[in-house]
Amino acid sequence: MQNGFLRLDGRWAIVTGGARGIGLATAKRLAGAGAGILLWDIDSATANQAAATLREDGGDAWAVDVDVTSPESIAEGLADSLERCPGVDLLVNNAGIPGTSAPITDLSDGDWDQVVLSDLTSVFYCCRALVGAMRARGGGSIVNIASVTGKEGNPGQIPYTVAKAGVIALTKALAKEVAPHIRVNCVAPALTRTRLLDELPPEVVDYALEKIVLGRVAEPAEVASVVHFLAADDASFVTGQCYDISGGRSSY
Repeated sequence: MQNGFLRLDGRWAIVTGGARGIGLATAKRLAGAGAGILLWDIDSATANQAAATLREDGGDAWAVDVDVTSPESIAEGLADSLERCPGVDLLVNNAGIPGTSAPITDLSDGDWDQVVLSDLTSVFYCCRALVGAMRARGGGSIVNIASVTGKEGNPGQIPYTVAKAGVIALTKALAKEVAPHIRVNCVAPALTRTRLLDELPPEVVDYALEKIVLGRVAEPAEVASVVHFLAADDASFVTGQCYDISGGRSSY
């Protein structure tokens, strides 16, 4: 990141679900490039600890208690964030859950509603809330965390598959709507070594892992590196795209 390459000095980034996993890895990566970080997370204790660690490493980072499934909480979190920084330039929509893994005949209405709200509707809420703040700064970049599952589908994960497919579609539509001053992209990781991986049934993990030609799961830092590129001005002509981070699972 020398000579200005991928630098984010003077930028401020909101990372949802930033207390751990891909969110925290992304926050560390963006902070290392000079960005100020606002960790939006419902787990305020863990988020505050993560923000303190980022500050110890020389970054400018703050935790903000936000439930991304609630428009009211998002509005309050944005107001709190704007008291801590001059404006928001970057948004990484990372927060989400795997939900219940089961055949469609065993899924309840609640199983469906919970995942779609947490993984798709929350992205809509956050994008809707932040577009105005980014326009006030003259532009910005949004990177949504989708999943290769949203492109290929996983048996036993219909709500998650549909929600992540929706994130990809939202990304493409929003990119056209807010151009040219705001860029919107997403990444589609395969299995990644996060806490969510531990919540999946073994058969779901085995099914997905056998499709990854590199023969392993992704590390959060590997996902964060692609998010960083898309957030930076080095990707200034990239918008409306879905970048796979699949270890070769998807090759089209």
